[in-house]
Amino acid sequence: MADFDLAVVGGGINGAGIARDAAGRGLRVLLVEQNDFASGTSAASTKLIHGGLRYLEHGALRLVRDALAEREVLLRMAPHLVRPLRFVLPYHEGLRPAWQLRAGLFLYDRLGGRELLPGTARLDLSHHVVGEPLKRDYRTAFEYSDCWVDDARLVILNVVDAAERGASVRSRTSLVRSDREEGRWRLVLTARGQREIVTARALVNATGPWVAETAEHILRQSTTVGVRLVKGSHVVVRRLFDHDRAYIFQNADGRVLFAIPYERDFTLIGTTDVEFVGDPSAAVASAAEMTYLCRAASVYFRQPVEPGAVVHAFAGVRPLIDDGARRAEDLTRDYLLSLDAGPGRPALLTVYGGKITTYRRLAEAALAQLARLINMGPPWTARVPLPGGDIPWDGVDALVARAWGRWPFLARAQARRLVTAYGTRLDQILGDARSFADLGARFGEELTAAEVRHLMRHEFAQTAEDVLSRRTRLGLRLDRAAVAALADFVERNAAQATAAE
Repeated sequence: MADFDLAVVGGGINGAGIARDAAGRGLRVLLVEQNDFASGTSAASTKLIHGGLRYLEHGALRLVRDALAEREVLLRMAPHLVRPLRFVLPYHEGLRPAWQLRAGLFLYDRLGGRELLPGTARLDLSHHVVGEPLKRDYRTAFEYSDCWVDDARLVILNVVDAAERGASVRSRTSLVRSDREEGRWRLVLTARGQREIVTARALVNATGPWVAETAEHILRQSTTVGVRLVKGSHVVVRRLFDHDRAYIFQNADGRVLFAIPYERDFTLIGTTDVEFVGDPSAAVASAAEMTYLCRAASVYFRQPVEPGAVVHAFAGVRPLIDDGARRAEDLTRDYLLSLDAGPGRPALLTVYGGKITTYRRLAEAALAQLARLINMGPPWTARVPLPGGDIPWDGVDALVARAWGRWPFLARAQARRLVTAYGTRLDQILGDARSFADLGARFGEELTAAEVRHLMRHEFAQTAEDVLSRRTRLGLRLDRAAVAALADFVERNAAQATAAE
C-alpha cells in the first residue's frame, strides 16, 4: 500500500488548490514545495480576480466566462481576502473606439452570470472624483466590476485548509527523484539535508514555470505541451489618488495597464509581458520595464510617475501554453491538464498554464481526471469557505467594527488589515488582549509577536521574509532595524520549536 493516494509537487496556487480539494475528498495527500509556499509566480500577480476584459478581443469567450463565474464563487468563499473593486477605463481618442469599449463591457457584464457585483456605468470625468488625478484630455470613462485578492494569502489559506483536512504539507522540501515501481510512485525527498522516501498512487506536477524542468530532470518524462515563459513585472509607488477605485488604461502598443490602490498608502502599477529565459526564481523587474510602466501611467495621470518614485518592484514568470501567438501578451491564459496513466502505471497529471482566478476550477478538473483511477468524494470547494472566511460576502465591514470594538487599542486601519488577512480567525491571534503590551514585542507600528507566532505555528512561516512578503505585506513599512529584530525573533522561535520536537 502506498503512503499517499496523491502527491502534489508545487506549492503555488494550483498545487495548493489541488491539495486542498483532494484532502477534502478523503484522499491521503502530500504537498511538497521546494521553497516557501507562494514563493513564486503566485505571489507576483496583479492580484486580481477577474475575467480578463482584454481576452475578449482574442475571442476567448469560454475562458472569460469561466473566470467571470469564478469571481463570485471566490468572493463568497473568501470574503476577507477577496473584495469587490470598481475599475475605471478612460476613453482614449485614437485607440479603441468608444463603441468597442461599450460592446466589450456589455458582454463582460453578461457572460459570467453576475449576481453580486454591480454592472458597467458611464462616467463624466470632469464631474467625478476619479477624474481628478487624470489629465483633462480624458473626459469620459466606463466603470465596471472585478475583484482584488491578496494572492499569496490565498495560496497560504488553501495550504492551511489542506493541512487541517489531513494533508501532509511540506515547504522547503525538494523532490529529487521519482520512479514508477510496482504500480506506485517512489519519491525521494530532501529537506534540511535529510533524505526521505515516500510512495504515492498518483503524482501531480503543478510546478508552474518549472513544469518542463521538473518533467525532464526529475520525472524523466517528455512534456507534451509547449510552454513559453513570460515575465510580468509590477512597480509600487506612493499613493497616486485618494479614492477606492482602480484604473485600467489603454496603451498605444495595444496592451492595458492597471493602477490599483495597494496596502493603504501605495499604488500598484502593472504589468508587462516579456519573454523569459533562465531560472524563474531569479526574475526581477528590469529598469526598462519599470520605465515602461511609469511612462505608460504618465500618459494618463496629471502628475508624472517617475522611475525614481518606485519604492518596490517585483516580477513573476508565467508558464503560458504556447498556442502559436506571435506576441507574449497574446498567449492564452487558459490551462491544460495532461494525464499519463495506464495498466500498472501510476498516474502522472501535469498542469500547464492557468491563472489565479480559475485555480479552484482547475483543481476540480484535475481531480475529475484522477477520479477515474482513485476513489474519492464529490466536488465540494465551491460551497465551503477558506479558513477565516465564514462570514457573508459583504461582511468585512461588520467584522472590522466588531474587531475595533473588542480590541479598541487597535487603530481602525490596523483592525481592517488584520480582518482582511485572518477573518474570523483573528480571535486566535488577539485572544483576550487588552493592549498592545499583551501581544508581545512589536516590529514597526503594526506587526506583533502574537501575530508572528500565529504565522509560524499555523501558517508555516519559517523566516522573516515569509512573514513580510507572503503572510503579510508589511515589508513595505518596516525599516532595517525592525526587519533585523523580526529575523532574530523568528530564528529564536524556530530554534525553540525544533528543540521541542
